[in-house]
Amino acid sequence: MGAGKSTVGERLAEATARPFVDLDRLIERRHVPIPQLFERGEEEFRRIEESVLAEVLAGPESVIALGGGTVLSPLNRERLRARAFTVYLDVGIEAAWERVRGSDRPLAQREVDFRKLYESRQEVYAEAADAVASDADDVLLASLAIRLGGVIPPRVPAVIADERVLELHAPPVEAPVHALPQGEAAKSLAVVERLWGELTIGREGTIVAFGGGSTTDVAGFVAATHLRGVPWIAVPTTLTGQVDAAIGGKTGINTADGKNLAGAFHFPESVVIDRALLATLPEQERRGGMAEVVKTGLLAGRPVWELPEEEMIRACAAYKAAVVLSDPFETEGRRPLLNLGHTFAHALEAGSGYRVSHGEAVALGLLAALRLSSRPTDAVEEILHPEPVEADLETAWAALKRDKKGEGVFVLLEAPGKPVVTTVPDAEARAALASLLRQ
Repeated sequence: MGAGKSTVGERLAEATARPFVDLDRLIERRHVPIPQLFERGEEEFRRIEESVLAEVLAGPESVIALGGGTVLSPLNRERLRARAFTVYLDVGIEAAWERVRGSDRPLAQREVDFRKLYESRQEVYAEAADAVASDADDVLLASLAIRLGGVIPPRVPAVIADERVLELHAPPVEAPVHALPQGEAAKSLAVVERLWGELTIGREGTIVAFGGGSTTDVAGFVAATHLRGVPWIAVPTTLTGQVDAAIGGKTGINTADGKNLAGAFHFPESVVIDRALLATLPEQERRGGMAEVVKTGLLAGRPVWELPEEEMIRACAAYKAAVVLSDPFETEGRRPLLNLGHTFAHALEAGSGYRVSHGEAVALGLLAALRLSSRPTDAVEEILHPEPVEADLETAWAALKRDKKGEGVFVLLEAPGKPVVTTVPDAEARAALASLLRQ
């Protein structure tokens, strides 16, 4: 108690578009204030708590703030293991006591008793928790096993890596290495077929993807399809990968008709983000990553690009995790919001024969999306400095029309932090696309 579970829970519920349930408040609404329940005996309160928690866990996916003693019940712990991802929000004894002192909480009337209670519960809290966190972003990252500076489990028998990255960095684990061509050249059926033939791992094996967004796309797709699916771990080596591409379980390859048109949802066991890998990143790749950072900031309604690098990566990864958790398989309508600027970007890439990099294309796509939204373009222009590119308008327009997000469908901004999926008349969309091309 006093850890801030209700405050953090409300933030998580808003970020992930899930209902929020405060277990103690729900019990009070159905019965009487908790101090009165404790007057009848703690055993009676715990029996009611078990019953209400079972009902909540059987309902819609929610963010649930548990009472401080909920996990003392073996039955509750068993139900949580079966139905929930449980996080211990650890703020320390001093902060917790400061928040509850002077309240009417039955178990927080005397500091000495509160401290003893805190110490006595640490072991069971550790047993019940799938993760330990200190704030909402920590919980979001933990929920998708995103680890900043984390380690890779030792049971890894195969690494799929970008050939250029292997020239700069040793593989993250000792295992057979399967090299990929750089960039979009890796995202082909021919490369996937080669990897299927080379891999010798069984279903107990794990694949590590070591490279940028193209590498994690391909390696994740191979993991999804090899022997009908094996686990994989993403170790993104680019800024784009660390803030966006490696997060969320979308994997895929390109086809003759466009980017990422063949793929699967296959979530990695973990995403290990090592900022040290960015030290060798070429400037063009860093700018490409910043395009995704600016996109995230526009969607979130906060200038995350102004944060120190580590905090910026953490904030972007947490935002992406929140959207993914709200719509894991792109069925609820929220996850497509992450495509802000990308409908135009994919069209530009196709229209240039993929000579225009993804980062350049996203920067220009954001510019077009903001113009169509009648929103200021300052952040895009000042941070990304997009310039018109050479591409064939007809090829780009054809690619835009068959884009996987649906003909005429775009993500625009009503206001900072308020993206919408909407339609744009062909004439306006084509004019916006043409304005991105070098005349």
